[in-house]
Amino acid sequence: MTVEEAAKIVDDINNVARPDKDQEFMLIEALEYLIRETHDTRWMTELGGYYYEKNDFDLALKYYEMADSYGDKWVPEGLGYIWYYGRTGTKDYEKAYKYFSKAAANGRLQSKIKLADMYKNGYYVDQDLKKYDELIEECYEQVKDSRYLGEPKPEVFTRLAHIRTEEGRTDDAIDLYLEAKDFLAQRIVYTMFFGDFSIMKWLINDLYELMEIDLADLDLYDLYYLLKKPYDVAFYYMGVKHEVRSEKEEAGMAVCFDGKWFRQIDDFIKYGEIDGTPIAQIYGDLYDFDAVEVNA
Repeated sequence: MTVEEAAKIVDDINNVARPDKDQEFMLIEALEYLIRETHDTRWMTELGGYYYEKNDFDLALKYYEMADSYGDKWVPEGLGYIWYYGRTGTKDYEKAYKYFSKAAANGRLQSKIKLADMYKNGYYVDQDLKKYDELIEECYEQVKDSRYLGEPKPEVFTRLAHIRTEEGRTDDAIDLYLEAKDFLAQRIVYTMFFGDFSIMKWLINDLYELMEIDLADLDLYDLYYLLKKPYDVAFYYMGVKHEVRSEKEEAGMAVCFDGKWFRQIDDFIKYGEIDGTPIAQIYGDLYDFDAVEVNA
């Protein structure tokens, strides 16, 4: 294998929507080869990111720390997340603050957001809500006109919406939530990242604390809110009707989608499929939603 061949393997497999086990093995093997031969931090961060998405955080930490030792500009952010959330089993806010500060100095806006969160919560630093508000306002100015789906626009907009709600500016908050929802839904089409689904769920629940849900104008992500009660929902995709039903169980709300049961609403949104295609990737093509609450 040559560096060129290994790089082509990585590129080819990255273009596969759902790599199988053999392809994932080839990807890991190619990335490990590229790391050994080139010491290029992009391969280290890519392999670390692969393990992060697989929830193998010990290996993610290994390759992120390797990339950091070679001076990678992005990877301090990944390390900040590992320590902030205790992905390897231990939270360390001092390390999180160090790495987020380093990444923010490198221009990473997401790290600036997490530093704001640390001031809001008093993690490692003294709680300072004024500092939090100032940082989020600064982030908003940087991202408000962004069209690139990789930018943390929903992350900023949802935080600013909370601030606007506390200020009594409800209409402004609703506008921020709706714009964040649309942006995030488009991002999920391409990434299917588990963290984005969590943001969407929180966003939807906060949005409908401020406004009534419109049953005549529903989309897929509104079901995060609607299915918390027993509902029968139908919608169409390419002319074919599909049906969703939520039922209360001891552990929460179970969801049946086209005859297949999911233990939680989250699982239905993430893993529900039509003809092998995740519904989250075709959310914009789902139409004519009809929802009826089921009386207990």
